[in-house]
Amino acid sequence: MSDYSYNQTKQPLLEHLIELRQRLLYSVIALFIGFLVCFYFAQDLFDFLVNPLAEILQRRGLEQGYRRMIFTDLTEVFFTHIKVAFFFGAFITCPIFLSQVWLFVAPGLYRHEKKAFMPFIIASPVLFFTGAALVYFAIFPLAWEFFLSFETQGMGDNLPIQLEAKVNEYLGLVMKLIFAFGLCFQLPVLMTLLARVGMASSEGMKSKRKYAIVGVFVVAAVFTPPDPLSQISLAVPIILLYEISIWMAYFVEKKRAETEEEVDRELYDE
Repeated sequence: MSDYSYNQTKQPLLEHLIELRQRLLYSVIALFIGFLVCFYFAQDLFDFLVNPLAEILQRRGLEQGYRRMIFTDLTEVFFTHIKVAFFFGAFITCPIFLSQVWLFVAPGLYRHEKKAFMPFIIASPVLFFTGAALVYFAIFPLAWEFFLSFETQGMGDNLPIQLEAKVNEYLGLVMKLIFAFGLCFQLPVLMTLLARVGMASSEGMKSKRKYAIVGVFVVAAVFTPPDPLSQISLAVPIILLYEISIWMAYFVEKKRAETEEEVDRELYDE
């Protein structure tokens, strides 16, 4: 290879790497700004996450005594606020990150590829938010009620058993559930992408439906508290999303077949 050809090949690669670095830099700056803003409101955001538990404790009445959350490490609350700020900062800046990904890959895509890729960029954060909303408004109240049912008042010589939740442990559980539900709701995006590249098909997903349903309940048992209502609340939406994925894969295959027929027709006419 001549020096001229080598330089022509090297230069576009360097330009792509420079642009990638720039896009990543924009994303990191946006995340840092979002983190600072959320850190300022970290206590309010943490109160928002604690609210489902606080409402249940208030509803259970004052006869159980003064209720509180505790921390046993001097730095625990500070680092919990950092985690809360990063969690919400990443969530609110996710569209900026996805837009930078789009701006980086879009120039190298054909028009039909851009039309195919854009819905996934939009659908991914929407589905994650839907899963997070489901777990916050539906699962948390059910799960916290289940766990609080193990409290005892104490009779005679028996000591009462009451919840004194640790700040960092509560946040860890909440973040785990939110991420689990958000990621599970990405199923239609994942399966549609696999169908688009030919690694999955609607017929294949139909034939494996019964195995998928079993797998969904296993995942729900792992990621949710051990009460049946929480597990069903996660399993049923995922099964519905699996059915939606089958239909989306079918339409992708139909569109791809029509495109291939059109290309073959044009080649035959020539």
